[in-house]
Amino acid sequence: MGDRTHTPTGAAARALTADRPAAIRNVVLVGHSGSGKTTLVEALAQTTGAVNRAGRVEDGTTVSDHDDVEQRGHRSVSLTLVPVTWGGIKINLLDTPGYADFVGELRAGLRAADAALFVVSAAQEAEAVDGTTRAVWEECAAVGMPRAIVVTHLDTARTPFDAMTRVCAELFGGDDPDAVLPLYLPVHGPRSADGHAPLTGLTGLLTQRILDYSGGERREHPPAASEQDRLTEARDRLIEGIIAECEDETLMDRYLAGEPVDVKTLVDDLERAVARGTFHPVLTAAPAAEGARQGLGTVELLDLITGGFPTPLERPLPAVSTLHGAPLPALECDPDGPLAAEVVKTSPDPYVGRLSLVRVFSGTLRPDDTVHLFGHGLDDPAREARPFHEAEIRVGALSSPFGKQQRPLTACVAGDLACVARLDTAETGDTLSDPAHPLLLRPWATPDPLLPLAIEAHGKADEDKLSHALARLVAEDPTLRLEQNPDTRQVVLWCIGEAHRDVALDRLRTRHGVQVDAVPHRVALRETFAAPAGGLGRHVKQSGGHGQYAVCAIDVEPLPAGSGIEFVDRIVGGSVPRQYISSVEKGVRAQAARGVATGHPLVDVRVTLRDGKAHSVDSSDAAFQTAGALALREAAHAARIQLLEPVAEIGVLVPDDYVGPVMSDLSGRRGRVTGTEQTAPGRTLVRAEVPELEIGRYAVDLRSLTHGTGRFDRAYARHAPLPPHLADRLTSSPEADAKHA
Repeated sequence: MGDRTHTPTGAAARALTADRPAAIRNVVLVGHSGSGKTTLVEALAQTTGAVNRAGRVEDGTTVSDHDDVEQRGHRSVSLTLVPVTWGGIKINLLDTPGYADFVGELRAGLRAADAALFVVSAAQEAEAVDGTTRAVWEECAAVGMPRAIVVTHLDTARTPFDAMTRVCAELFGGDDPDAVLPLYLPVHGPRSADGHAPLTGLTGLLTQRILDYSGGERREHPPAASEQDRLTEARDRLIEGIIAECEDETLMDRYLAGEPVDVKTLVDDLERAVARGTFHPVLTAAPAAEGARQGLGTVELLDLITGGFPTPLERPLPAVSTLHGAPLPALECDPDGPLAAEVVKTSPDPYVGRLSLVRVFSGTLRPDDTVHLFGHGLDDPAREARPFHEAEIRVGALSSPFGKQQRPLTACVAGDLACVARLDTAETGDTLSDPAHPLLLRPWATPDPLLPLAIEAHGKADEDKLSHALARLVAEDPTLRLEQNPDTRQVVLWCIGEAHRDVALDRLRTRHGVQVDAVPHRVALRETFAAPAGGLGRHVKQSGGHGQYAVCAIDVEPLPAGSGIEFVDRIVGGSVPRQYISSVEKGVRAQAARGVATGHPLVDVRVTLRDGKAHSVDSSDAAFQTAGALALREAAHAARIQLLEPVAEIGVLVPDDYVGPVMSDLSGRRGRVTGTEQTAPGRTLVRAEVPELEIGRYAVDLRSLTHGTGRFDRAYARHAPLPPHLADRLTSSPEADAKHA
């Protein structure tokens, strides 16, 4: 691959187009925050001529990070598409955030891609590969997605390249570390006063040539004799690794017998192994020096992408079904086939409203086409799903994004990506198909947001706009979940983490013009009677004219958990007329919903109406409703009220090394571990029941405790009695329950 030459195409004001799937490569960049993904995209864009000069993350001038939030924070928070061309091939570079809070954007990038570049920073040492990155590697391995590794920051490295390749082999190689090997070795210049050795070139292990970038232009020359032994050892190991993945079973025998193997054969076998996802080359890359066009290693990386990564024709497509869920035959990546496309991202645009980034899996999408839109968002099946939405929509203008620019497209063929304007009802995850043959693509998995953010409108003007702004925000970001809790009467945005929360608040303010205040999140407690009690409700008012008269006597007794409110009529002799018995029940139930002691709903009691009095003129439905409520309140004063707290069933998936700390932490949260099970080598699932009062920030705390390697899910189990010392704290201070939560 290193002996190919290319001429950059020059910066273009028009969109890059592809007329067939074979001329497309869809590549997602994955890596820890700060690993250099966005900088690498800039270097590749400069090498291909898509930009004349690479931008800098620190200056907010990169193509990828064009959002105001990204430029202020100097980090990516959303998926960005940067298309470039190399050797007649269109490469869709999908830059993803590295911070774990924005893993939903990473998932969307994986859905749109056919191969992945894992970017690892030599300057981050032990943190170069975080838990999220390792988990994504395993997911890619499970579906056979081709992967390569790019080591960055070698010019300011704390860890040398040889050590980094060993780390990558250990972390990514699994049972076959020889499937993770370098294609090039970096060449360093003299060390500077601060101890850094600048990168000046690469040594091609297959070609045994030095690619020298020190003069600003890429030149080739043979390595020095002093380097020959080191290069020979690395080259032999690489050749053996390539041949081990070769489909020609006789090649290894010929190689071990001393027969020469030509470079072209090795390169062809290497590219086939990479495309199959069985061999994962390690490369290095760095931005171009001042005045130079090509960054160090960027040509070699582009050659690998175009020669080794698969076309959309070579990757399996998502499963499809009818709108009613019946499976359909597998799709083919055919521009002339039936239309099947998917919205992988939605974002606002100041000029056209909503922009939908679409991956076309089959068929060809054109402006002014009428398409069938169908979807249900990306909610996890374990949660309450959003309602299905369906419409026939006329496609607006097609464009190819390049930073803030939108370059017009005349068509988007199968395998390619494009932005579609004015799909105003579309949400991320929705399917676009031919109205004559509507279908549904199986949605991809998104993480469950588990960090609550309770918000209130800052003022009256904000209150009027809040509902619409929240609906748009959630449609744009499927990893946000909106809840309007009927018990606590709070509006809650469920987020992935604190950074995700901060971005959501920022976007409400800057994108949608709504000021909100974050308030303490309240947990939905309940009340119940701890012992039987009786109460008398007397509502008698005489103020001239028509009065109000109603008296009722009730008995209240506790019931088993989950029983709700049971009302029993034991009236004899007509002391309460039949038409008013239902009125008493209405009053009792209304008061139970409001609570009788702490303002939380009353549950799990039987209320028996045993006696009462009525007046032939002054009794009424309203009077007996009031009397029923008064009777329940009086019974509560005579009894001990037990507070109930919600308990969640949680499953915590962690590496084995963290099982002990996690179980200890759960015990400190009043949790009860119910079991553990081995889900995979080195991974354990800890199941426990934990009060929801104790896990409001667990999404953040677990990440800190396990260094980003732990994940958990939660589901409501039941309400259980709150310990007396906590109940006393909550009843003594009306605000204490919110603060404790």
